[in-house]
Amino acid sequence: MGEEQGQKSVQSSAGKPRLQQAIEFISPLISLSHSIKVFPVKWQSIRNKLDDILSNLTAIDQNCNFNDNESISNKVEAILATLKNCNELARRWVDFSYTGKLLMKSDLDIACTKLDSHIMTLSDIYTLGLLTHSNALVVPKPGLLASRDDVRFYINDLFSRFKIGSCAMKKQALVAFTEVIQEDDRYVKISVEVDGFISFLVHFLDFEEMEVQEEAAKAVCVISGFESCKGVLISVGIISPLIRVLESGSRSSKKFAARCLMKFTENSNNAWSVSAHGGVTALLKICGNGDSGGELVGLACGILKNLVGVEEIKRFMIEEGAVLLILNLARSKDEITQICSLDFLQAMAYKDESIREMVVKEGGISTLVHILDPKSSFSTKIKEVSLRGIMNICCSLENSLNILIASGFMDHILYFLRYGEASVQELALKAAFWLCGTSEETKKLMGDVGFMPVLVKFLDSKSFEIREMAAGILSSMVIIPRNRKRFVQNDQNVGLILQMLDPAGAGEANSSKNNKRLLLSILMSVTSCNSARKKIMNSGYLKNIEKLAEAEVSDAKKIVRKLSANRFRSILSGIWHS
Repeated sequence: MGEEQGQKSVQSSAGKPRLQQAIEFISPLISLSHSIKVFPVKWQSIRNKLDDILSNLTAIDQNCNFNDNESISNKVEAILATLKNCNELARRWVDFSYTGKLLMKSDLDIACTKLDSHIMTLSDIYTLGLLTHSNALVVPKPGLLASRDDVRFYINDLFSRFKIGSCAMKKQALVAFTEVIQEDDRYVKISVEVDGFISFLVHFLDFEEMEVQEEAAKAVCVISGFESCKGVLISVGIISPLIRVLESGSRSSKKFAARCLMKFTENSNNAWSVSAHGGVTALLKICGNGDSGGELVGLACGILKNLVGVEEIKRFMIEEGAVLLILNLARSKDEITQICSLDFLQAMAYKDESIREMVVKEGGISTLVHILDPKSSFSTKIKEVSLRGIMNICCSLENSLNILIASGFMDHILYFLRYGEASVQELALKAAFWLCGTSEETKKLMGDVGFMPVLVKFLDSKSFEIREMAAGILSSMVIIPRNRKRFVQNDQNVGLILQMLDPAGAGEANSSKNNKRLLLSILMSVTSCNSARKKIMNSGYLKNIEKLAEAEVSDAKKIVRKLSANRFRSILSGIWHS
């Protein structure tokens, strides 16, 4: 008797035999539960929880030094008691000794709650310092040719370290996990399949230790890049902890969290979830924080841009002062911040007259035009974004044109047409096309400052689009009498257009049907000038117009009739004065 009491005392103090007993208890219990046909979903949930506990207990058995820890012994005793209770429930149903399904459902709910509690308890065991690196059994990373089973075994081992490892070991496991999922997609797919793995990973986003939080944020950022995994991350509630990271995490964690939210909010998906958890406010705060850094602010602007498709969320942003905030960002010296903020501003103003007017009221046009100043140090990329923004925001606002012209916009466009890089030149040409369509006065002003000689140079561009745009602008400008007179004064202008209308030569190859129509339109306008008609008649390329007229091209026939009438009048005039 004394020997038995002594043995019990050893078991109670050391705890190890009770742990082994609990481990040995689980597998037969899982097997027994498979024979129960009622509440199959509930029993499957219990089996999953038992598997989880078995994994934890096995890891503790292999890696922990219990010493004389009464707290751990008590935890193991409580787990063993719950396991015995589950076993009794299973036995009673197998033996048909249950009095009814309702009672069994109630007992199963209680058992599930206890098992969940034990799982959470096990996750905290290693915070007591029971696992040391000296006695931890580390499973080596599988090679590139490893089987799927080897990959799963490695993921399960990492999962055990997530749950019961010390803070340092959790971090090491997270680092190892992030490394393998970037090397091999199989690790991502299997981690999603392992029950509870993704939930635990997301749980680390709220971890107090910043280094663990950062590694977790990096890992979920990688996983969120897989379209098939987004739904799994959303289903375990990742949005809320991501936003908490944005609010209080380290700068590195915030960047990873923001990249995740960028992926989750594509096409306004999950917009309401982000808004409901305070995400809009957190993102605007990042944009307003001068210490956030360009990359993080750029990501925040990108997420907000994804959210403006929801009208209610956009209105909330406006109420929170988003327009003025973005205009301040546009004045930043950081290129990423400028580009992303201007993109966001355009998205907000898209098809929204009230926001466009607000941009004008807050001095947004002057800010955007200042970026275009050739003397400024802004990059070509930022100038392109600013130019697009001006056209998108100002295209429907009557009061914006005067502000643009007063700010030097027309001069900047002319400079880019003359000296700008190809990408900026094309945008400047589109801006000139837009300006030309605003009013008669604008066309006159464009003629006065020297747009036409520059536009003529684009008529023989290699790009069909650029040729047609330049021809379209000139066709519209020469309708104005003083522009027409100025155009004809340059002898090369009329000759170049005639040359490009050659039906059989290089001119035809370089002229689309629409471009030809525009060139003929220019000639139609200038033939109202005597000097232009004389230049056409004396040109060696007159035959090009005549050939087009013979081919029944309507505008060409009209031009030939005008020239013929003018020639007839000249003959009569000569006879009359002879």
